[in-house]
Amino acid sequence: MTSPAADPAPTPAAPATSDRARRPPRKPAARRITGAVWAALAIVYVVWGSTYLGIRVVVETMPPFLSAGGRFVVAGVLLAALLAWRKGIGVLKVAPRQLASAAVVGLLLLLGGNGLVVLAETSVPSGLAALLVAIVPAWVVVLRTVFGERPGAGAYAGVLLGLAGLAVLTLPGLSGEVRIGGVLTVVVASVLWSAGSFSASRMPMPANPFTASAYEMVAGGLGCLLVGLVRGEHHGLELADVSARSWTAFAYLVLFGSLIAFTAYAWLLQTAPLSLVATYAYVNPVVAVALGALILGEAVTWPIALGGAVVVAGVCLIVSTERRN
Repeated sequence: MTSPAADPAPTPAAPATSDRARRPPRKPAARRITGAVWAALAIVYVVWGSTYLGIRVVVETMPPFLSAGGRFVVAGVLLAALLAWRKGIGVLKVAPRQLASAAVVGLLLLLGGNGLVVLAETSVPSGLAALLVAIVPAWVVVLRTVFGERPGAGAYAGVLLGLAGLAVLTLPGLSGEVRIGGVLTVVVASVLWSAGSFSASRMPMPANPFTASAYEMVAGGLGCLLVGLVRGEHHGLELADVSARSWTAFAYLVLFGSLIAFTAYAWLLQTAPLSLVATYAYVNPVVAVALGALILGEAVTWPIALGGAVVVAGVCLIVSTERRN
């Protein structure tokens, strides 16, 4: 993450009696929230929130890990090609340790995190999956604590709220409304995504975040493809049997979910206040639940509504505490 550069220190003025000389130095200008910022934020809100819906449609006729692997490999190669075209092939050159770190983070995020979500969405509604994943900031706080950091009382209160909401969200699985195995799979995915996010800030990653993302997507995608082959997802797979609806969702995930939304997010980190950018963490699940209900007719039961509200409240508390710190 980047922070705005401070204005240069004012040069001491020579003694003078004019009003201008007696004026206090100007404060550093704050980042402006322009129309472009709101447009990019809307992309992150809607597109990332809609990826759960897209995944649910993809797995209607595509195998989970093979479809996820294909998505990330294609997106990673496209991003690498765009980087090489815009900045030259040198932008892709990284040290071996940086490449290994990007591969590890990619496997945690995209094979463990996203891949398991794709698998789970074969039996779990997209809105419920999004709410279960929304607890990621709470797991990150737990990991930070394990490694000796002290995020603060507000963050720990947010974790407790998030875990309470998570308990309520598991009720549809315990009551038989959805498969409990799918619910637990999403919980494991959220832990692995948190581990990948936590590791990314502590490992020697490529300096260019777009380069790092390209390698992460290729590594995670190859991992998903390998798991899909080991699971035998290719047996009996006929591309002619894949519906146009699933192909459309797959293309949407590659282009919008993995390329456009990520680019918008990376640009926001350099342009907009971090406190504003961080709001995606609790807006995305709300968007996902709304789209799942409107487009797929997913039921918003009381455990989903109540548990989701508690989880989002916990994430809001964690984000606001981090912003103050």
